[in-house]
Amino acid sequence: MDTPPFSELGLPAPLLAAIETLGYERPSPIQAMSIPPALEGRDLVGLSATGSGKTAAFALPALAKLDVKNPVTQVLIICPTRELAVQVCEEVHRLGAKMRGLHATPVYGGAPMDRQLRALRDGAQVVVGTPGRLLDHLRRGSFDPSHIRMAILDEADRMLDMGFKEEMDELLGSLPPERQTLFFSATMNPGVSRLIKSFGKEPEIIEIQQKARTVSTVEQSYFEVRQRSKVEVLSRILDMNPPRLGIIFCNTKRSVDECTEDLVNRGYAADRLHGDMTQMMRERVLKRFREGSVELLVATDVAARGLDIDEIDIVFNYDLPTDPEDYVHRIGRTGRAGRSGRAVSFVYGRDIYRLQSIERYTRQVIKRERIPSVEQVEGRRADLIFDTLKERLESGKFDTYQDNIDRLLEQGHTPTDIAGALATMLRESSGREGEHIAEDHEPEKPARKEKSREARPQQEGRDARDERGPKPKFERGPVPQEQGMTRLFLSLGKTHGVLPKDIVGMMYREAGLPDGSLGRITLFPRHTLVDVPENFADQAIRATRSSKLRGQPFRIGVDRGPA
Repeated sequence: MDTPPFSELGLPAPLLAAIETLGYERPSPIQAMSIPPALEGRDLVGLSATGSGKTAAFALPALAKLDVKNPVTQVLIICPTRELAVQVCEEVHRLGAKMRGLHATPVYGGAPMDRQLRALRDGAQVVVGTPGRLLDHLRRGSFDPSHIRMAILDEADRMLDMGFKEEMDELLGSLPPERQTLFFSATMNPGVSRLIKSFGKEPEIIEIQQKARTVSTVEQSYFEVRQRSKVEVLSRILDMNPPRLGIIFCNTKRSVDECTEDLVNRGYAADRLHGDMTQMMRERVLKRFREGSVELLVATDVAARGLDIDEIDIVFNYDLPTDPEDYVHRIGRTGRAGRSGRAVSFVYGRDIYRLQSIERYTRQVIKRERIPSVEQVEGRRADLIFDTLKERLESGKFDTYQDNIDRLLEQGHTPTDIAGALATMLRESSGREGEHIAEDHEPEKPARKEKSREARPQQEGRDARDERGPKPKFERGPVPQEQGMTRLFLSLGKTHGVLPKDIVGMMYREAGLPDGSLGRITLFPRHTLVDVPENFADQAIRATRSSKLRGQPFRIGVDRGPA
């Protein structure tokens, strides 16, 4: 639909100036239909899909009615997850960039309480938070709802699905009765209807119909594969077309842990994201994923909610979601900003009925693909290595190693043999053994016993694995160290057969480091550098001083850098 310019919606000059700075030309349909009645003070129900611009649809009228000279909380925005709360608060700051005196703060579990207490005490006019932590502040008396003029529920259906009914009832019940309430949701289900009936005042319903429920730029396909063969099929797909960034969605935290462990053990730069991790760990993982040092993010739906990164090339449904709407949310992470993307789903047995439900919901056919064979993967890898060598030769950016080559020639080796041996070594260093994939007639093996959480890797960074793929990156100069971490030196490396998983297991099992706290692991031929949190460095050294890796003793201590 054609929408009027922002200047005709009744917004004040500072907001229009910020909108112009941000480069927004015209409002989206949900913005054009929501902003005018919200400015008039009416309650609203906005039914719109994720990615339709609903954050600005409620943030702009909220900021327009804000009194920046009054240091009390006037606007409350409730979000289902920490990530979404942070994202919404950032958008509030961007849209209110021209409003002098604006203070907005995110409030969510897993973050330091003292910082939130200070922000609330100093008078944040806009508070964006999750139900659980907001209720905690309300009961403590650190959150004063008495001056709130507008309450906004972002993704109300999701909050109800996550079991926040009681918290939302108590929060909304504590607000002034004369306040304005805006409900935003993807669907109008019975739970949302009850919430609106209980806390809304004859709200105006604004619904934006979707022509297609999935992005046309996303290529969708599925593979039929048993549970025990999923990681092998996933690896083959990744090796056929290595993505820059990819997300792997699982239905349970246990599945996330096991998939991440398997990928790290196979040499991929993978990390995990789920609800059991502290907020500090989650933010660090997301930061490294955005930077590209973590290529594959294994996550649950709740943990990845609000994740907004345009460069994601592929999304995997490692476990097919039960709700078709969750499928749409998942694959919407790729194919953004006009880019092409790919969504791959793994199904087996009765999952096919769930897939058919998704096809009916999205009104699109998801095509079946054949699992790539080991020979196809090896052929593709050889092609990539050939292309990389050709590109390097044509660029001239390589060292000649003339002395070494002359010595080999003097010993009777031909240039062709030398080049072939080097290419073989490169291929071996970037490859891995393919596994047999279970066929339908094979009996299922007993399920693997769950390992303790301490034994599961929480691995981050490209250096946490041997270099894989046709374009290995060789870092020159010192490896950067993350703030708040201490770098330990360990006197064993690649030539001793040490793998990242060995160090991960030792640090969590023997040293007792908190799950997910381990930082970068950099393997060198004869030593290894390991980043651990500063406050656990002494504990890690003491606990592992007498340990062995691959049956070999080693020295460990704080890294002193190059001599």
